[in-house]
Amino acid sequence: MKIGIISSMHHTEKMLEVRDKLKAMGHIPFLSSFADEFIGKSDDEIEKIKLQKKYKSDAIRDFWKQMQHIDAVLVLNLDRHNIKNYIGGNTLMEIGFAHVLNQKVFLWNPIPDMPYCKTEIKAVKPIIINQDLTKIK
Repeated sequence: MKIGIISSMHHTEKMLEVRDKLKAMGHIPFLSSFADEFIGKSDDEIEKIKLQKKYKSDAIRDFWKQMQHIDAVLVLNLDRHNIKNYIGGNTLMEIGFAHVLNQKVFLWNPIPDMPYCKTEIKAVKPIIINQDLTKIK
């Protein structure tokens, strides 16, 4: 299965770890083409890179183009900003893209209890895998 791995770029190292596990299972996973630039960076450095990539390199459209020929997205919704299973704005948009493209949406952890987006996440009927990659089918 071709799978896009999406998450806050603050979790790039975890995304790479999961990518490698999915490859070993026979899947074809990918991340943002900018992922390598985030490795080993501080939160402040990551924020600066994100702004640059979103504005100057049109990162949102870049990922949209990559999504055109995949089967699913895996959302690594990890804790961030003191929110359990956090899903940020950009990741929420990518979940919406996947839904519109009729792709499966897998969540690493349960849906976060976040006002203003919990209902939208539920509406795409994600498959919650509870960190078990064997549930991706």
